[in-house]
Amino acid sequence: MKVKNQQKQAFWRKHHTIIFLDQRKLPFSIEHYTATTPEEVAFAIKDMVVRGAPAIGAAAAYGMALGSNNIETTGTLLKKTRPTAYDLFYAVDWMTQKIQEGIDPWKAADSYTQDIIDRCKAIGEHGATLIKDDMTILTHCNAGGLATVDYGTALAPFRIAHDQGKQFTVYADETRPRCQGTLTCWELYHEGIAFALIPDNAAGYYMQKKDIDMVIVGADRIVNNGDFANKIGTYEKAVLAAENNIPFYVAAPISTFDFSTKQGSDIIIEERASTEITHIQGQQIMPEWIQVKNPAFDVTPARFVKGYITEQGILTSPQQILTATHTEQ
Repeated sequence: MKVKNQQKQAFWRKHHTIIFLDQRKLPFSIEHYTATTPEEVAFAIKDMVVRGAPAIGAAAAYGMALGSNNIETTGTLLKKTRPTAYDLFYAVDWMTQKIQEGIDPWKAADSYTQDIIDRCKAIGEHGATLIKDDMTILTHCNAGGLATVDYGTALAPFRIAHDQGKQFTVYADETRPRCQGTLTCWELYHEGIAFALIPDNAAGYYMQKKDIDMVIVGADRIVNNGDFANKIGTYEKAVLAAENNIPFYVAAPISTFDFSTKQGSDIIIEERASTEITHIQGQQIMPEWIQVKNPAFDVTPARFVKGYITEQGILTSPQQILTATHTEQ
């Protein structure tokens, strides 16, 4: 099944309607969710119609445009949807400022979204320099175009390296309970990039066998000391990579860096519904008496990170990140 280029984007705008590629339905079917109000955008973010920090931020920018007649209420509504991803808060504050400056909200939202796409392409160009022929690279969760509007963060280097003719393979963790690894495979399949989906608990096995040469993941929030939050299970992969002397990289745009938060332990971790564990595609797979804890993210300390792949280049320390961020602002 091949899809049109636009259909591989997380969403797009048609006049004052935002059309989302409904990620709850992938990879089995291509369906769309349309939003014409801030409340509908908020639902799309909260219910994971759209997911991934940069895409959530861009969606929030359009939510602000839809609610530009009452930016305070709209901003509060959108910020309450998901607490961990920093791009959401960055985008709402950015749009609030632009609207208060008298800039047309739709032009501002378009600009914000195009800027994210451009930044992700630059991330891909910098990250592709790390990829060599015959490598096998592990990634966790989905950090492709579906998570960033287009190109991706962790997947952007794969796309650019593939376009450059490099031959390599991507191992994608399944990333339970939402199985975002299948979305990564869906994107890689349509790009013609070699891949394999592996169980979450198989990553250590392949690292120990020396089958994995590098790890690249995305991030939902990177804080002042370089610690970062990403999809649950990322911390495990970072520890395993360190144990096996495998370089571990984080790919993210500057909008994901939160320097108002000092360290990873200060990040609010979203807890999601127990039904994500007890049900699959609406089908109950566990008895009623099962007690569930379902954190959506974990925090990886900066000491495990070899480099942060950003639109500014591959940075190796929080100080470099801070300098790059100040340059952007």
